[in-house]
Amino acid sequence: MKLATAGHFVIVALLLGALASVSNAQSSTYQPFSPAPYKIGERLTYNVSFSSFVSAAHVEMLVAGRGTFQGREGIQLKGHVETIGTVNAALYAINNDHITYVDPATGLPYHAQQIIRVASRTAETSAEFNQPAGTAALPDKRTVSFPGTYDLLSAIYRVRALPLQEGASYSLSVRGENITYEIEVKVSGRLVIKTNVGSFDTISTQVKVKNDSRADGYRIRVYFSDDQRHVPVLLTARHSIGEIRAELAGSEFIQTPTLPPGATPTPGIVNPAQPSRPVSPGGDGVLDGLPFRVGEQLNYQAFLPNIAQAVGQATFQVRARAKYFDRDGLFLTLGAQTTNALQHLFFATDVINSYVDPKTLLPFQTELNLVEGRSRSNTKLKINQDYGTATTEKGARIEIPVGTHDYLSFFYALRTFNLAPGRRSAVSILVNNRPKTLFFEVLNREPLQLGSQNIPAIKINLTTDDPQPDKYQLRIWISEDRRRLPLRITAVTKLGALRADLAIIPLINQ
Repeated sequence: MKLATAGHFVIVALLLGALASVSNAQSSTYQPFSPAPYKIGERLTYNVSFSSFVSAAHVEMLVAGRGTFQGREGIQLKGHVETIGTVNAALYAINNDHITYVDPATGLPYHAQQIIRVASRTAETSAEFNQPAGTAALPDKRTVSFPGTYDLLSAIYRVRALPLQEGASYSLSVRGENITYEIEVKVSGRLVIKTNVGSFDTISTQVKVKNDSRADGYRIRVYFSDDQRHVPVLLTARHSIGEIRAELAGSEFIQTPTLPPGATPTPGIVNPAQPSRPVSPGGDGVLDGLPFRVGEQLNYQAFLPNIAQAVGQATFQVRARAKYFDRDGLFLTLGAQTTNALQHLFFATDVINSYVDPKTLLPFQTELNLVEGRSRSNTKLKINQDYGTATTEKGARIEIPVGTHDYLSFFYALRTFNLAPGRRSAVSILVNNRPKTLFFEVLNREPLQLGSQNIPAIKINLTTDDPQPDKYQLRIWISEDRRRLPLRITAVTKLGALRADLAIIPLINQ
């Protein structure tokens, strides 16, 4: 799918939750302004679905701090947009960071940075907003000026600062890519919206794009929480292929570091095996007693014999810690798909979401969207660990042992187990909606060669309670350091011996 410019604007705007901005600096003085959305430490996370893809993208927005930036007082806003899974691999790859500095009294931006990552390349641009002519460009960056306008990131907060009174219309403009769109936002009523983090009384708005009929055809709607903060709870748009939905997945306030005067921090490229955007109630992503942090992303490449290129790729992520389904939880995700090297033989694209208890790592909700060859399945399970039950969307009840893991929660729980050589243990795990016993035996310490690095590791043997317990010859190598990284996973499949290696890339200073 190749998206036109208008379509690109709509998707990026939805992902950032920003669809409107005041058309000029003077008009902003006539628009009511509330400081409530600019509370320092507010962090919002969104899961974006597209057509049949349950998890197509992930979005984060943070009010990062207040101080002196670029020689003037401002509030620093941060945003991250990243497509995942098949959407990233085959449809549209987005992996962008946005940093914007806004005036605390008006919400008007005066400096913005955008970091765009494509394959192994990183491009950075900056723009000056609402500044006198002749503002000096930052060195080594392409800088343009847009007097009296908003960028996408600052726009969402400015819209939230409006009263959004029922029946009111707001004529606004927004700059996306290299185009300025004339927008009308009309408050159409109130509606209760249910999300994974609870139910919300919302203000329903309809967005019209006056100067672009193609973009207007997406019939964009935004639902804001009916309180002072006006949090965007849900954003929807219609595309010819299917609906786009950006749904609130987490809302919290975190402690943010004190930024020195004049600071203009810029995200850099990081090792994929390192926490890329650490965030947590403590502000640094640390989870007590666990070897991983919120924000950790692990990328794997899978290989088969006699095929030189990787035949598959998988990404594990610790998305966020927040309140899910009325309880404290960690949001874990896995996106996996075959590559072009294998798709002529076998096509697969799987997305698994798991919401787990931060202390026990046991799941309380599991979501699986699996496409493997001609087989498709979409399953949601609510898991009650106290009573030993798992319930499907259709109400079917599955009896399970207390302490049962799903595929994803086990991947992370394994890193916390006692891995002394010779130790043998067992856990219960859900496989095709049935509990199975999985035995793991710590074999020995065995250094592992990954690329140019020789890494101390512990080899683990995994077997099941099936008649052929070692049918798949499943082995995992875990690093011996404090992070307990799964470095390599091997198994025997119908296509041959499969090997999945963690991609480790040196840090690149920016």
